[in-house]
Amino acid sequence: MDKDLLEVTIPQLESFYAHHKYTVTQVVRWHLARIHRYNGIYRAVETVMQSEALAAAAREDADAASGTAHRGPLWGVPIVIKANTSIEGQITTDGWAGFTIPGHELIAPHDATIVAKLRAAGAILVGHTNMPDFANSDTNRSSSFGRTGNAYDVRFSPGGSSGGTVTAVTANMAVLGNGTDTANSIRMPAATSAVIGVFPTRGLVSIAGIAPLDWLLDNTGPIARDVTDAAIALSVMAGEDSLDPPTAASVGNAQPGPYTRYLKPDALRGKRFGVPSFILKGSGVPFHGLPAALPEDVAARQEAEQAIPLSPETRAAFMKAIEELRAAGATVIIDDSILPESFAKIASRVSTYAYVREGTEKFLNSFGPSQYHSAADYAYATGTPLSPTILGEEPGNAQFGNVLISQRSVENDPDVEANYYGPRRRTLEAYLEPLDRLHLDGYVYPAIQMPPPDETMPQNGHLSDGPHSATSWVNMIGVPAVVVVGGFYAGGLPFGLEFSARPWSDGELLGYAYAWEQATHHRHPPVLVENGLLPNAP
Repeated sequence: MDKDLLEVTIPQLESFYAHHKYTVTQVVRWHLARIHRYNGIYRAVETVMQSEALAAAAREDADAASGTAHRGPLWGVPIVIKANTSIEGQITTDGWAGFTIPGHELIAPHDATIVAKLRAAGAILVGHTNMPDFANSDTNRSSSFGRTGNAYDVRFSPGGSSGGTVTAVTANMAVLGNGTDTANSIRMPAATSAVIGVFPTRGLVSIAGIAPLDWLLDNTGPIARDVTDAAIALSVMAGEDSLDPPTAASVGNAQPGPYTRYLKPDALRGKRFGVPSFILKGSGVPFHGLPAALPEDVAARQEAEQAIPLSPETRAAFMKAIEELRAAGATVIIDDSILPESFAKIASRVSTYAYVREGTEKFLNSFGPSQYHSAADYAYATGTPLSPTILGEEPGNAQFGNVLISQRSVENDPDVEANYYGPRRRTLEAYLEPLDRLHLDGYVYPAIQMPPPDETMPQNGHLSDGPHSATSWVNMIGVPAVVVVGGFYAGGLPFGLEFSARPWSDGELLGYAYAWEQATHHRHPPVLVENGLLPNAP
């Protein structure tokens, strides 16, 4: 069973079930055993839903025995869900101890839209994965559960904020899971852990029922060990949802599913990709962006503070990946005119922080527990306020010099065009310009700017705050992106390669990822803690 289920894919599971080699209960028990065996060290799964998972597995087995089973595309597939994503009856910890106070837990009244879709497709939920408080970190420490380690070496960071999901999936505690991404939080952790991370076009997948960090930047998508599984999961998760108005745009714009139809081994042949110049130069885009009222000189200082140099090891890994892309039949163009530093400056003006509290209030109103459906209700019920992080009151984000960002609603803010909609349009135009001018099919770049750091050692003189990326601009314009296994560093830690493309080209993008996967076969599973740590990890 270990031989069959380690690295098992959805199509392989379907075959096992069809030939009656294993029951769903056996497969779920095997994955739960992996969690129990390794979770004490890696701390990937905050809430293990053992009784619920076994009950769901027993129902599916009974349906199969009676011949009444409706076998959806994820039938009998054990999955994990990130702890900011509502599961009916479970605590949506959002990584924060304040949502786990006894008697005042944030118990979800109903499933998030994607959870309902995944269940309807037959998936078995085995747990809620750990994440940093409010998804607001590039590494994976939470006040509600502690630190998650990288499955390739527990000393190292798995990235954040979907670090719990990537560790669970890459360590074979589940077949796949969901991540959420406000600035890099699906893609950067996927890069640390040799898994596939999909950031869909914003509006393809509903975020209703997901506790927001910044609802104008938030997104959700699948994390899996191979592209086929990711494509199957995305096909299930996609679709219009009245609870999430941006998904209305998917009607008539989204490429038709299922997304497995785009997975062809020669999909890279003849394709053209550009390398964003500003990423190679390490130019910064401040998280949440900068308001229009901020003077250029102050904005320039903020952008400089966010600059993240590309490490020599990552540059070398990326250049090797470019050669592999060319060997697969693609053309890769490196030119200073392709998304230059001026692009980062334009993207920096997509300012969203003024609307953070609005997202929190909307979430609590629909997915809060019976005790509280607003920030004021929470403070009254618990005697303490919600965190400034999700109220838009963090000093480092709410004030720049003399410019104070006050909280308001998108619908009623007279400055929303200057601060958000206008800069977003201009950033998308700047993103599309090289694609049109150079007839490119997309962009390719490192998903993170350095290898995962050793969290037993100080990073830049203080407690490690994880690896970092230069990819938050993807969230600001909502274009699709996918991270693939780009290779491994000399010490044994994964390197992640990211592709992005035009809005609503999600199927084609997965095709590129699949062709890369088939040409390289870079992924290998981690050797977990019993056999020791990587001897030569940087």
